[in-house]
Amino acid sequence: MPALSSQRRLLGSLNCTPPATLPLTLAPNRTGPQCLEVSIPDGLFLSLGLVSLVENVLVVAAIAKNRNLHSPMYCFICCLAVSDLLVSVSNVLETAVMLLLEAGVLAAQAAMVQQLDNVIDVLICGSMVSSLCFLGAIAVDRYISIFYALRYHSVMTLPRAWRIIMAIWVASILTSLLFITYYNHTVVLLCLVGFFIAMLALMAVLYIHMLARACQHARGIARLQKRQRPLHQGFGLKGAATLTILLGVFFLCWGPFFLHLSLIVLCPQHPTCGCIFKNFNLFLALIICNAIVDPLIYAFRSQELRKTLQEVLQCSW
Repeated sequence: MPALSSQRRLLGSLNCTPPATLPLTLAPNRTGPQCLEVSIPDGLFLSLGLVSLVENVLVVAAIAKNRNLHSPMYCFICCLAVSDLLVSVSNVLETAVMLLLEAGVLAAQAAMVQQLDNVIDVLICGSMVSSLCFLGAIAVDRYISIFYALRYHSVMTLPRAWRIIMAIWVASILTSLLFITYYNHTVVLLCLVGFFIAMLALMAVLYIHMLARACQHARGIARLQKRQRPLHQGFGLKGAATLTILLGVFFLCWGPFFLHLSLIVLCPQHPTCGCIFKNFNLFLALIICNAIVDPLIYAFRSQELRKTLQEVLQCSW
């Protein structure tokens, strides 16, 4: 986290490739194409982080308040909110410390800044990994509730859900420590990219299968009620639109960051890849946007949670 740098040092200087492999400057007319760099003001980072922070705190407070929401599904949603909250807090903290260092308000030794930077990097990386894991856990939980409805309460018990949650948090912490320690190793980057692809594939397969089952169920109801084809066509279109939004938001918000990691491995010296590296702050902003959108997709659609949230906002504890 250098005090005079406009770029974040997040995750062991992943906002740029190592100096030995990528030139510090790029002359568009001689060495590469004209770069399109999207500048993300620090004020925007702080604003997005604060919005996400407030949203996810409300989700956690609502679930903690209402005992009817103490089920495995809402436990996973609550943990997703905690992960997104940590993503926001760590990015806001990093931005605030950088601004204070640049303004000369915060005076600290280089060693102390380095240690603080490592702590923030571990926090950011761990929260990112846990967020992806809980998105996958929510998809699996919903899949079990649909395809194994009669056995759901025996398969997904609350103690088992808590064991899954603890395993995810422990794995996320260990993964972040390994990543920050060995960030310059190609295998580590490839493992993270592979993890993202695996989560994307898992969510796509499960949600598409759930959509197919829902459409099949709607067609069965339509046949029983002797209704016409447009009814289940409309249901299928609505379900497809919901699925597209869900997976589209996931891919749009997380994809660029993991594309960045992939390009560090595949083409660290290519001028075009160098242009993409310059937009690392934009990729972080998209991840924070995902932390803002997640409560809208997974939490606020619940009528019971919205009712509890209203009580929380009215301070009626």
